[in-house]
Amino acid sequence: MAKQIDVDYVGRKPLFLGILNGSFIFAADLYKHITIPSTISFIKLVSYKGTSSTGTVITAIGLEEDLLDRDIIIIEDIVDTGRTMNAFLPTLEKLQPHSIKICTLLHKPDALQCNLQLDYVGFEIPDKFVVGYGLDYDGYGRNSKDIYQIEE
Repeated sequence: MAKQIDVDYVGRKPLFLGILNGSFIFAADLYKHITIPSTISFIKLVSYKGTSSTGTVITAIGLEEDLLDRDIIIIEDIVDTGRTMNAFLPTLEKLQPHSIKICTLLHKPDALQCNLQLDYVGFEIPDKFVVGYGLDYDGYGRNSKDIYQIEE
C-alpha cells in the first residue's frame, strides 16, 4: 500500500489522518514505509460498544490542522458497515481539502451499508468480529501483534 501511495502522490504532500484508537498501529507501520513528503495527524471517532456499532459517530478528539486544499489520506483499521466514514466525510469535506482518499487495513464487504469509495485496502475479510493489531473488544485486545476472530 505504501508503495502505491508513494506513486499516486508524487509531487504532492498529503496529510495522513489516522482514526483513533484502532488505526494507531497500522498507521505507524504504514507511515514508516511512506517516502514522499507528508505529515500525519490523528482524530478520534467513536461508534462501537462491545461487538456492535451504536449507529452514532462521536468525534472525541478533533482536528488541529488546516485542511484547506490539502490532500487527505484517511487511515482506518477496519471498514465494516461504513457508517463511521459516511458520517465523518461531510464534516471533513466542509474543511475544503483538495482531495480525500480512504486507506484501510481491513474491509468487510458483506457488512458495508453505505456507498463508500475505499481507495487502498489491505485485506477483505468475512463479516466476523476481529481483535488485535489495534482492533479491540471494549478497549481490550489492541496490544496483540496478530489479528484474531472472536468466537461467540
